Amino acid sequence: MTQTETPSRGSVTSEGLATRAPCGRSGVCFFIQLYSKVFKKVVNMASDDITQLADSLSKTHVGDGELSFKGLGLKLDNAESVRELVTKIDQYQGLRALRLGGNTVGVEAAKAIAKALCSKDQLQRCYWSDMFTGRLRSEIPTALMSLSGALMSAGARLTELDLSDNAFGPDGVKGIEELMKSASCHTLRELRLNNCGMGIGGGKILAEALIESHKKSTALGSPLRLKVFFAGRNRLENEGASALAKAFQLMGTLEEIHMPQNGINYAGVIALASAIRENPDLQVLNFNDNTFTKRGTLAMAQALRLLRNVQVINFGDCLVRSEGAIALAAVLREGLPILRELNLSFGEITGGAALVVAQAAMDKPHMEKVNLNGNCLGEDGCEVLREVMDNMDKGDMLASLSEDEGEPDDEEDEDSANGDSDASDECYETDECEEIVKDNGITGGGSPEKPQKQAEIQTFLCSPTAEKLSHMKMNLQEQVNAAEPNQAADIFLKIGSLYSEDTEAKLAVFEMTDEVLKKVLSASALQSYCFLTSLLVLMGVLKGERKVKKMSLVPGQLLCLEHAVQQEYFSQDHVSLLHTLLSRNGDALKSCSAARERLCSALENKWHKFH
Repeated sequence: MTQTETPSRGSVTSEGLATRAPCGRSGVCFFIQLYSKVFKKVVNMASDDITQLADSLSKTHVGDGELSFKGLGLKLDNAESVRELVTKIDQYQGLRALRLGGNTVGVEAAKAIAKALCSKDQLQRCYWSDMFTGRLRSEIPTALMSLSGALMSAGARLTELDLSDNAFGPDGVKGIEELMKSASCHTLRELRLNNCGMGIGGGKILAEALIESHKKSTALGSPLRLKVFFAGRNRLENEGASALAKAFQLMGTLEEIHMPQNGINYAGVIALASAIRENPDLQVLNFNDNTFTKRGTLAMAQALRLLRNVQVINFGDCLVRSEGAIALAAVLREGLPILRELNLSFGEITGGAALVVAQAAMDKPHMEKVNLNGNCLGEDGCEVLREVMDNMDKGDMLASLSEDEGEPDDEEDEDSANGDSDASDECYETDECEEIVKDNGITGGGSPEKPQKQAEIQTFLCSPTAEKLSHMKMNLQEQVNAAEPNQAADIFLKIGSLYSEDTEAKLAVFEMTDEVLKKVLSASALQSYCFLTSLLVLMGVLKGERKVKKMSLVPGQLLCLEHAVQQEYFSQDHVSLLHTLLSRNGDALKSCSAARERLCSALENKWHKFH
C-alpha cells in the first residue's frame, strides 16, 4: 500500500491501530489480525527492560574465576529480572568470586540468585557492597539470609566478604549471623562492613558470631584467622567497640583494623588497645575521627610499644592532644621500626608537641608521611616545623599545614592561676595519666607503696620541709613509682622548692632529685616521657588536657633541673624533649628568668654535645 492509498477495509495501520472493522467472517479475521499486532507491540514494550538488562549483562566481567556485575545499576526485583544473571552464574564453572555491588537486589531476586549459588562450592570471595539501595530495611535481612543460606548449603569456604555501604542496621547483621558462625566463614581472611549502620547492637551480634566461629573452627583444628577488618561509620560507640575488641583479642591474627567514625571515646579505645596487644602482626591501624583524649592515647601508646610490624597509623581527628602526642612520640623513639605513615591531624596538638612528634618521626628509616595538619601550631609554629624538617632534608615527609587552627587561647582558671585552693582539697590528685598507665601495665618495677609510706609522701607534698625530706631520704627511691608520673613530678618540684645556696642543703636536695629522676628516667621511653610531660604541665610550660593547679615556681626548681640535665642519666631524648618544649614555651618561666637562662644554657650545651 502506497502512502497515497487509504487503508482497505479490515487493514491495520503502521501504528498498529485499526480503521473501521467490517462485519461477518471478514470481521473475525480483522480482529484476530488486530489483536495479534497489538499483543506483539505490548510484548515489545515489556521486553525493553529485559533488553536493557541483557545489554548490561553483556558488559559483565568474566575471568580468573570471577564473575562481576558491579556497577551496572540494575534494579532486580524478582526472579524474571535476574533470569539472565542467574543463567550466567549457573553456567560459570569454577566460580570463585562474585561481584554484585552497585545494583539493587530485592527479596525475590535474592532468592533466585541464592538458588543458583547453591551449587557453587568453590566460591571464596563475595563482593556484595551497595546492593540494597532503595530497599526497605525489613527486606534486607531476608535477602541476606537467602544468600547466606545458599553459601552454607553449597559448602563454600569464604576468604573475603564485603557488605559495605548497605545500610542494614542491627537487623542486617542478624541476616549474616548464621553465616558468620558457620564453617563457610571459618576460612575468612577479610571482612568489610563499612557504613552499614550496625550500631551497638549490631556490633555485639557480630562480635559474638566471630567469637563462636573462632571457637568452632579451633575445635576442628583450624582456627579462624581473620586478617583484615573494616567497620567504619557504624555508630559502634564504646559498647560495640568493646565487644569487638574481645573477638580481636581471641583471634590474635589481625593485620589491618579500620574503624573510623564510630563515636568511640577513651573507654572503647582502652578496650581496643588491650586487643591490639594480642595481634602482633598488625600493619595498619585506622581509628580516624573517634575521641581518644589523653587516656585513650596513652593506652594505645602502651599497646603500640609491643608491635613491630605496624606501617600505617591513622589517629587523625582523634583529639590526642599534646600530652597524648608526646606519648606517641616516645613510642616512635623506642619502637615501631618500619612505620611509614603517621596521621595525627586535627588533634588539638600545640606547636612544641608537634615538633617533638616530628623529631621522633624523622628518625624512622621507613617514614614517608607525617600529617600534623589542623592542629594548634600557629603561624610561627608551622614555620618552625617546616624549617626543622627542611633542615633535615625531610620536608617532603610533612603533609600540608594549610588547615592549622592557630595557637590556642590561654584560658587559665583564675583560682588555678592564683594558686588558690580550698583547705579541704586534696594535696595531690591522681592524674588520668596515672590511672591509664596502671590499667595498661605501665609499671616501673618498684614495689607497691605501703599505706604508711604513701601517707609519708602525702604529708610531704602537702607541706614540704627539709625535716620531712630527711625522713624520706632512705626510702624515697622505693616510693617513687614511674607508673605514677604526676606524683613523681610533684615530688620533684616539692623537693626542688627546698633548694638553697647553702652548700650542705643544696647537695642534699640535689641528691634527692637525682634519686627521683634516676628512677623515672631509667624506665621505658613512654614512662619517662609521661613524667617529663607531667612535669612541664605542672610548671605551666605545656597546656594539659585537664585544668591543673599550677605550681608556684621558685628558681630552685629550675636549678635542680639544670643540675639534672648535666648528669649521665639525662639522655639525649630527654634533653631533646625539654629543649624543644622550653624553646617554644619558655615565657611560662619568666618569673624565674635568671634560673630559666641557666637551665636553657645547660640544655643548649648538652644538645650540642649530642649533636
